[in-house]
Amino acid sequence: MFPKVVQVMPMKDYSVYVYFEDGKIVCYDMSKMLEKEEFHPLRDIDVFMDTCTVMNDTLAWDIYRNRDCTMCLDIDPDTLYEFPFVNGQIA
Repeated sequence: MFPKVVQVMPMKDYSVYVYFEDGKIVCYDMSKMLEKEEFHPLRDIDVFMDTCTVMNDTLAWDIYRNRDCTMCLDIDPDTLYEFPFVNGQIA
């Protein structure tokens, strides 16, 4: 069973608080991810903030704003759970 994300909260410094179903809460620094070509649309802070959501049970950005879970930018939930870009872990 993979860890499910239940809530996300983007911040203006390109970090995201991610709340997992098991109670783990982590603040990830996503600024390093913006260097990857597929994440370039998120360099626009308004896109980063406005499209950040939970899709496919993980952190995602609905960049086309159509709620199509096959067209979003998302991070594999297992990868996200062990993601190295941690600003801090709350729980």
